[in-house]
Amino acid sequence: MQTGRPESWPPNCRKTDMITLLSFILVLGVLIFVHELGHFTVAKWVGIRVEKFSLGFPPNIFAKKKGDTTYCIGIIPLGGFVKMAGENPDDPTTGASDEFQSKSVGRRAAVIFAGPFMNYLAAIGFMIALVLVGGSLVNDPRGVAIGELRKDGPAKLGGLETGDVVIAIDGYRVYDFDSLRVRINAKLAEPLDLTWLRGNDTLSATMTTAVDSVKGGPEGTQAVGIIGFAPLRETPPLGAAIVDGFKLTHEVVVLTANFVKNLITGRESVKQLGGPVFIASQAGEAARSGAASLLWLLGILSINLAVLNVLPIPILDGAHLVFLAIEKIKGGPVPIKARAWAQQVGLVLILTLLVFVTYNDIVRVFTRN
Repeated sequence: MQTGRPESWPPNCRKTDMITLLSFILVLGVLIFVHELGHFTVAKWVGIRVEKFSLGFPPNIFAKKKGDTTYCIGIIPLGGFVKMAGENPDDPTTGASDEFQSKSVGRRAAVIFAGPFMNYLAAIGFMIALVLVGGSLVNDPRGVAIGELRKDGPAKLGGLETGDVVIAIDGYRVYDFDSLRVRINAKLAEPLDLTWLRGNDTLSATMTTAVDSVKGGPEGTQAVGIIGFAPLRETPPLGAAIVDGFKLTHEVVVLTANFVKNLITGRESVKQLGGPVFIASQAGEAARSGAASLLWLLGILSINLAVLNVLPIPILDGAHLVFLAIEKIKGGPVPIKARAWAQQVGLVLILTLLVFVTYNDIVRVFTRN
């Protein structure tokens, strides 16, 4: 019987696990803090008494009261909450002007909407920072400008140099990196003909792709062909970075919304959903890859949090907004029993989803191993 660690055990496994854990806590902590700060700030602004601001769930490792609010850090880093006076349906209310229910529908809606809206604003900030750190693609009207080349990669060995402009692959004219990448990725250890410009000269070469694996989302990895180069990037002026950050954010918002729609209609598999284990692994990999990867992950998750929270699922912010819309239309609040029942149903749905995505994560880990 074998005892101890297998020979293949990575010597830096503990260090890697620690990086993954700390990155997971950092990423979730930032996103949750931003979300709850939105609720907290607008609640204070409209005059609602905030009784508790918690980052993480109890038991608490830190708690301090300042004014009317107790600020807490919980040991379970999977969420957070802002508790406002008179917010919950079964909370005793006195009719005081600083209670949640005493405010107008519009002000209460503003408080609820502020959480996902702050995640949306934070995503824009992350994407702008990403553009400044990672640079923007150099747009060359002739084709795809070549940036960094992998040492001993097919592109380098085939004669490509930084600053060259690829104009064709296998006789197909290319003008952007995505179309070039798709054609290269489709060839696994196969030859391809590349044509490029260097100054006034037109050069060409036949090179055989190497095979690499890339992340295909929570479902795993997929094999792709590569020739070992990155597109040329440059650090843009701040104004251009802001514009690019906005564009990138809204592209991801549309992709996320479409994914949710396709998930509901059955066009996307629920197996693509990832839970805490998947997020932790992505956070660890992003942290090890550098600032640009970490900013990209923060932006993506912040957008996901914003979009998912406005869905009309009980216990999420979207359901609260629906209740407030009904109240505005009918001229009175939704009955307490109905709201309490909806909260219970929503809690069951969220817990079921959490169990399901965690199961997905566990199956994914064992399948990979």
